[in-house]
Amino acid sequence: MAPSAHFNPSRRDLLRSGVVLGAAAGLSGAVGAPAAADDSTGTEPRRGSDEKSMTNVPFEGFDRVRIGLIGLGNRGGDQDRRFGAVGTVTAVCDIRPERVNRTIGRIMQQGFQDIPPAGYSAGEEDYLNLVRRDDIDLIYIATPWEWHYPMAKAAMEHGKHVAVELPIAPYLDQIWDLVRTSERTRKHCLLLENVNYFRPEMAMFNMARQGVFGDLQHASGGYVHDLRWPYTFGGAYYPEHWRRRWQTRMNASHYPTHGLGPVSATLGINRGDRFEELISVASLPKALALFRAEDPRVGPDHPSWDDGPYISGDRHTCFVTTTSGRFIRVEHDVNSPHPYSRETTLTGTRGTIQLDNARVYLESLGHNNHSWRTGNEYNTILRQHDHWLWPTLESLAGQYGGHGGGDFIAIWRLVQTMRLGMTPDIDVYDSAAWCSVIPLSHDSLKTGRMHPVKVPDFTRGHWQAARPTFDRPKPEDPVLDKN
Repeated sequence: MAPSAHFNPSRRDLLRSGVVLGAAAGLSGAVGAPAAADDSTGTEPRRGSDEKSMTNVPFEGFDRVRIGLIGLGNRGGDQDRRFGAVGTVTAVCDIRPERVNRTIGRIMQQGFQDIPPAGYSAGEEDYLNLVRRDDIDLIYIATPWEWHYPMAKAAMEHGKHVAVELPIAPYLDQIWDLVRTSERTRKHCLLLENVNYFRPEMAMFNMARQGVFGDLQHASGGYVHDLRWPYTFGGAYYPEHWRRRWQTRMNASHYPTHGLGPVSATLGINRGDRFEELISVASLPKALALFRAEDPRVGPDHPSWDDGPYISGDRHTCFVTTTSGRFIRVEHDVNSPHPYSRETTLTGTRGTIQLDNARVYLESLGHNNHSWRTGNEYNTILRQHDHWLWPTLESLAGQYGGHGGGDFIAIWRLVQTMRLGMTPDIDVYDSAAWCSVIPLSHDSLKTGRMHPVKVPDFTRGHWQAARPTFDRPKPEDPVLDKN
């Protein structure tokens, strides 16, 4: 999809935002339209002379990480205290002044810093003033999806590393441009995928690395969650319409990485294997219009009646094949009546695990009676393969919480890798590959069902080399020594 066809978040569209920022930074067109890149043909653009791979590039190392927060709503407004517990929050931004004031108060109430964060709430582009500051090392972005790309790019252009909530960008040319901007600025741009740090997912990763499943064959993961009320129609998000209206813009698997990220890491994607091809199918888009018409909480004056037609299928299923002959089934459904599930499964030649159902079957551990191991036996097996992060930080994870503590673990670990001058667990290439499922699923459906599309190699050849991720041992860390 060409940049001109992208949804613009405001009358100051994304390209104008880039031009304004480029002029302010004294850059010569560096933040304008995305660099030219091929679409879903799988052909990768050549690296420019000023672009170098970000694989195995460590953070600089910091005595204490200084953090800027952009977006303090349903997600960012819950993460602020976790960032405040592990670093120094120097600036915060939201279009609502009351949210900015609330966050500043929450940060100071924790007692970890003496100087309150600076606040930015003077309109939709005030984030540009935040990214220009010289006292920020990391910017965290938790805004509506259409803002992730311009904000992440602006952060890197101004010398900041950036952690983004899903997705880093919704369109393929934007994803490519963030990869190339990272390679040019030498700043990391990564998806802060919290589920990769959940305790069962980290144990599954360790089990796979230790050969418990044998030769890995296939996996599944995604996001199935009935969001109709209160999230889609009930005003739980701000602006109230922002996520709902994506259902009118793309027929796509909009939000896949909560399940996809952990199984991709476990399969070694971009570390000896890579996504190669994607096929997407989708059901008809019926559930949202039906809910709007029938649920009395919506009513005839509800703003959803100003939406365009809902075009995104209620259930999306993608099959992603890999270069080594594996496949991942990716599920997405936020419209249908359905209990929450990430559909996370992993199967190898010696056994299989289903995290949502909390059950495992492993020939490698002597399971031979065709009965799942559940309950205490399942929990014991996972605890035997605990990732070191969890027993080390279990009490703090309980204190600061967030999806059972996984949110805190993800933030703590990111800041640790920055402090110690390590490479990130999740890098820009992982983030690009996982998020590319969104636009590629849309492309697969544009020309008919079961139409395969190539997945670009965002690493441009570097995927073939093994490199560390969640498998690194516990490092020496003075912060841990104090606790």
